[in-house]
Amino acid sequence: MARSIQARLREEFDWPLFLVVTTLATVGVVNLYSATSAQGGVRGELYIQQIRWLALGSAVGVLAAVVDYKYLERYAYGIFVGSIVALVAVFLLGKSVRGTHRWIQIASFQFQPSEFVKITLVLALGRFLHRDARAERRKLRHLVVPAGMVAVPLLLIMAQPDLGTALIVGLVAVSVLALVRLERGSLVWLITTLVGGSYVAYTYVLKDYQQERLKSFLDPEKHKLDSAYQALQSMIAIGSGRITGQGFMQGTQNQRRFIPDPFTDFPLAVWAQEQGLLGCYAVLLLYAFLVLWALNIAGSARDRFGSALAVGMAALFFWHTVFNIGMVMGVLPVVGVTLPLFSYGGSSVLTMLIGVGLLMNISMRRHTFG
Repeated sequence: MARSIQARLREEFDWPLFLVVTTLATVGVVNLYSATSAQGGVRGELYIQQIRWLALGSAVGVLAAVVDYKYLERYAYGIFVGSIVALVAVFLLGKSVRGTHRWIQIASFQFQPSEFVKITLVLALGRFLHRDARAERRKLRHLVVPAGMVAVPLLLIMAQPDLGTALIVGLVAVSVLALVRLERGSLVWLITTLVGGSYVAYTYVLKDYQQERLKSFLDPEKHKLDSAYQALQSMIAIGSGRITGQGFMQGTQNQRRFIPDPFTDFPLAVWAQEQGLLGCYAVLLLYAFLVLWALNIAGSARDRFGSALAVGMAALFFWHTVFNIGMVMGVLPVVGVTLPLFSYGGSSVLTMLIGVGLLMNISMRRHTFG
């Protein structure tokens, strides 16, 4: 029986998903090598640490793929509560960096609980939708429970403060809850509430420096020496890359250290200057394929939980990619959102590869596993 299951797993292995993720991760490491080449010291070897994170993330991703996701549905709420406890622990045990509390350090290992909430929240929302699969259109009162699930981690993440992660968590949650069929009147009220809530959050919740970041992308020239400096340098790098780029490790903006955070927030600016428009198109096509393939998996999932989970993972990759590209091009404010598998970062890499593992899990079981 065990051999039969293993054989079926091999037959149902999702090679397109595996190949596109492997390509993105490989290109990301190569680009990171170039991005850190001008840094020297510890930063000059970040690409080695990134390979280690990818290896660890792959192992965790395999585990996420092998354990049947129906068991994750059974324990989804408990996993979600555990991630909330970790968010609270950040304020008690976390390491403070420049006035923010986002990381917990255990020995030499440092992780960011808010990254993993992106996965656990999708699990919890997926279980809610799976267990409450009513056919009729819902009213707003039917969304009180999932709204509470979303509000708790959002408030904790905003208190750290971490605007970028809060935005991604909120957008991923909205993407999953879009599967809910609402009455027209309730939908209008929901949109009105979200718009009003965004204004209140901007006025009374965001810190001054966060408001400046949001303002600076509207008039970057006015803030070119402070809050808009990063975006302007990134746009210069993109423009100077032209069609075919300046060549590997030849990007002047990076080699002269004009691009801030070329290995976390702005690795795509390094890639754009070195590989040009054609290189950017190639990477964007990979991300587009990844998102569309995830939606294809969602459409053929064997149950509502698997479908919601795949939609959540598609949304995770989509919103991360959109926001990072928007930051790099100067059309969205700089809010510290990473580019999946391209940006350096342990917690980010682990989260993305867990997401890939869950997609593989759903894909392998959508036809032949009961």
